[in-house]
Amino acid sequence: MKGGSGVAEPSVIVERVEDTDKEKKKKRRSNRRSKHSSASNSVSEARGETSDSFKSEDKTKSLTSMNPSSSKQGPEMTLNIQTPVRASDVGFTSMPTMHINERVGSGCDDSAVDDGGTFSNSCPESIAYLGSSPFHQFEGFARKKLFAPHWPIEAVNEALEKGEAFKALFRVNAHNRLEAYCKIDGVPIDVLVSGISSQNRAVEGDIVVIKVDPLGLWPKMKGSNGSSNNSTLVEDCNLVQEVNGVADNSYKGKGVVDADCEYGNSRNGVPLEKEFYDETQVTRAAACNHVNGHRQYGSESLHVGLLPGQNEGINSVESLAAMTSGYPLKRPTAKVVAIVEKSLRRNAIVGFLNVKQWFSYQELNGKDAKKSSIFDHEYVTLSPTDPRFPKMIVFVRDLPNSIKRRLADGDVTIEMELLAAQIEDWSAESPFPRAHVSCSFGRGSELETQINAVLYQNAIHCADFSAQVLSCLPSIPWEIPPKEFQTRKDLRDLCVFTIDPSTASDLDDALSIEKLSKDTFRVGVHIADVSYFVLPNTALDIEAQIRSTSVYLLQRKIQMLPSLLSEELVSLNPGVDRLAFSIFWELNSTGDVLDRWIGRTVIRSCCKLSYKHAQDIIQGITDLEKFNTSEGLPQLHGKFEWADVTRSVKCLHEISKTLKEKRFCGGALQLESTKVVYLLDEDGVPYDSSLSERMDSNFLVEEFMLLANITAAEVISRAFPDSALLRRHPEPNMRKLKEFEAFCRKHGLALDSSSSSQLHQSLEKLREKLKDDSVLFDILISYSSKPMQLASYFCSGDLKDNLNDWGHYGLAVPLYTHFTSPLRRYPDVVVHRTLAAVIEAEELYMKHSRVLKCNNGEEVSRKCFTGIYFDKEAAESPQGKEALSNAALKHGIPSPELLGDVAAYCNERKLASRHAEDACEKLYMWVLLKKREILLSDARVLGLGPRFMSVYVQKLSIERRIYYDDVEGLSVEWLESTSTLVLSLSGHKRFFKRGGPGNYMSLGNAAWVVNPYDLNMETDSIDDCGATCTAEGEVALLDSEPTSKSWVDPGTFPLTVRMLSTIPVALYAIGGDDGPLEIGVRLYMSSYLK
Repeated sequence: MKGGSGVAEPSVIVERVEDTDKEKKKKRRSNRRSKHSSASNSVSEARGETSDSFKSEDKTKSLTSMNPSSSKQGPEMTLNIQTPVRASDVGFTSMPTMHINERVGSGCDDSAVDDGGTFSNSCPESIAYLGSSPFHQFEGFARKKLFAPHWPIEAVNEALEKGEAFKALFRVNAHNRLEAYCKIDGVPIDVLVSGISSQNRAVEGDIVVIKVDPLGLWPKMKGSNGSSNNSTLVEDCNLVQEVNGVADNSYKGKGVVDADCEYGNSRNGVPLEKEFYDETQVTRAAACNHVNGHRQYGSESLHVGLLPGQNEGINSVESLAAMTSGYPLKRPTAKVVAIVEKSLRRNAIVGFLNVKQWFSYQELNGKDAKKSSIFDHEYVTLSPTDPRFPKMIVFVRDLPNSIKRRLADGDVTIEMELLAAQIEDWSAESPFPRAHVSCSFGRGSELETQINAVLYQNAIHCADFSAQVLSCLPSIPWEIPPKEFQTRKDLRDLCVFTIDPSTASDLDDALSIEKLSKDTFRVGVHIADVSYFVLPNTALDIEAQIRSTSVYLLQRKIQMLPSLLSEELVSLNPGVDRLAFSIFWELNSTGDVLDRWIGRTVIRSCCKLSYKHAQDIIQGITDLEKFNTSEGLPQLHGKFEWADVTRSVKCLHEISKTLKEKRFCGGALQLESTKVVYLLDEDGVPYDSSLSERMDSNFLVEEFMLLANITAAEVISRAFPDSALLRRHPEPNMRKLKEFEAFCRKHGLALDSSSSSQLHQSLEKLREKLKDDSVLFDILISYSSKPMQLASYFCSGDLKDNLNDWGHYGLAVPLYTHFTSPLRRYPDVVVHRTLAAVIEAEELYMKHSRVLKCNNGEEVSRKCFTGIYFDKEAAESPQGKEALSNAALKHGIPSPELLGDVAAYCNERKLASRHAEDACEKLYMWVLLKKREILLSDARVLGLGPRFMSVYVQKLSIERRIYYDDVEGLSVEWLESTSTLVLSLSGHKRFFKRGGPGNYMSLGNAAWVVNPYDLNMETDSIDDCGATCTAEGEVALLDSEPTSKSWVDPGTFPLTVRMLSTIPVALYAIGGDDGPLEIGVRLYMSSYLK
């Protein structure tokens, strides 16, 4: 160590240590190492984690349970146990009070050196004190602190109020866990928290308080393809594209782009409630800081424990923003000084136990020991499948009984099983957190095991609906009460139909159109009236809040509402009377809205069209006579003919094209690329895949759903300006957008990112220019998505002083919400209730104010709240306020405070469902590759450097890395001036790295090299699948062969690679029984030297 710390006050005062003190410390450390010699071996073993973290690319996002599981649950814990409490009360209340009064030497505090990888590049000396074996017994063992104590709450609140510390969401780089980032509102660049010492026991998803380092400690900003080839920044986190803001679910096929990125909800500068107080004072500060891959020593790097005001002028968001703007090439760094809200993800850890080393220890030392005493004091390690979380220690005594019995029997297959765990504690003396294992999901290579683990990681509530919830459902058979026909508009004689995927069973939207004159049409959108059945504060409503959204996992659907509602009584099935919320617009030929009507209705759909049926009608390839008689085509109900339906579809298509063109002229942005469709056998197992794209029929439905959502947002926000549930999409990260613009310019592609409109127009021009290079255009779409920020729900009252923040960047509209999918999204249910309250308030106001007049038999002043022109004077009058207040109370409109909690919780659940769906798609991709063993493909080079390259594989729409540094038998030549890489086979063999521990990787880790003589034999064994590609419903398959039919020529050495080069690769499945699922990629090469 080249620095030390002394403690005389509750703060940490950093001082320079004299050389004599250093020598004394070195001697003491040497003595400790001689007494505990095996600790160094543990360190050597542990270094693998850091190197592996650079190469791991698992991007599974784990959002955790709304009800944190007890750490003392029994082994037979049932997953997804939920109590029927309000979701807004569950998901966003403060965590229980944290008591961080560390007890040195306490038996409940654990430390481990089974894996010291987290310290291999940050503080290697800090674990030298640990015990003589990997399974040391800790009772009575005095240990030194590895981490600085967290600040007391008084210091935290004072620093936040003064702007000397900042509250933020803690996000970890999935490629390198030593790098984490915090987003501070108002600061244009994320703050780096580098190294285990600086991260100070924070984990992914925690809300932390950080202290920004002085400017002199800020490292240079890493370029996208710098020579160091460092890990990609996490602030370019996985984009969750919810298909433009309508129906974020690909199952429904009604989506547009609402680019969601994880860091959109970070908070800072808010004083905290008293939650914890840490009286422990640090005895030794870690002076080793891992910044940008290099260690920094000395007192300048030690600012973890500085008191507020000692940070050289960084005392507000404004000054920090000014510093980052003044030094654009530097990355601000910080250290975590407190964890104010522990991430719920701590309670949903999935991982593998490492027991082989424990068995070895038992064989050597435990033959005569009593198993009960062994179990009381020993531990094993758990490796999470999510690379953003550290390895953990688990006491054997706390394992479920079934696992302990298997350990006693010497069953090593435990390592092949996925386990559910929760982080219990992370003391300042331990390099790893302590976890509690609750149950096993099963073998890691099994599909059902992985799906259950995904659901657990993301806290997806998949249990059956309780008897209490089911008691809220109407009795069967059920018919619409006569009263509803009296209070609703009867539209059963109108030609109404649905357009959905062929497999859809929850039909929540329908369309209609009437021609009023030559250039005027009345278009209707009819949405299932879920709020009629789901009443506020009932057990059914509470369950819907907790679930918040339906989740679609390819072959499995986890519904928000019981199937009796979502698939029968509320679903707009053809040929039956259904309750609906309807919006009608009178539109002219240019797409202008001349008038509108909103109200509750009764409809009867005449048919259920699939997207394929609607597309055939649009393209004019349907045969009306054949349509009436052929099997497999939709049944027509009521008095309508197929001519009525086809005429309506074609008219709606023409109007939708006008609306779409008008929307994009107004600045809307569409970021959409091809999608992978998996082809499943009769058992639901994927056997092939193909690329797909959306059809005109998809866009037809999309345009009218967008218009309905925009209209609903206008109505509820004007009537209830403080309690409307809306959806906003902030402007993108301008720095990243400029970087994307520079990337395009460097490669001769013109791009204007000055506005959403200019960006869209530029991308459309590039689409036309690159029509013969769809791969490059997909790459550009992917790059253009990365600057996009999170689209999120919010309560209008929370931003009533910032109306400019209400807008939706991607759609270029000032107001937006979700109204069209109440069967599968809880926010839509809230919006339905708010609309119902507006309609009722409008009627109450007319009654009390006597403004209902007749003019030629027509009602005048009827639409004071729901019409195009809002009567603000009426809404603010005493009669109007009373009418709105009474209607809000009757329909259960939440207060602004509660609605803000509901919005935040729905954001979290929406993101969790997207992560679960993405993880399921990755799982199916893994199963496909596991079955195929290997897949050959061309790939495009996205990033290039001396250590690794990033490649994009269009066949599977994935981005992966190929590492080639430290590979035995491979010569790497990196030409910095031209950003060119040359890979050659090396004649001499190297087994040990020069200047560092560990061996070289084998050539097979970087390249699959085949002998040209064996090439035909090899490819014949690979291409053994003769599948055909067919898909039904929401997408159209591109004119490309299935992956099983592809042929790729191998490359040859020497291989010269440049940015955007096309190279052959081999993809394969990694993990299953022996680790996390991953898609590996290697160069596909041929050589006679093999």
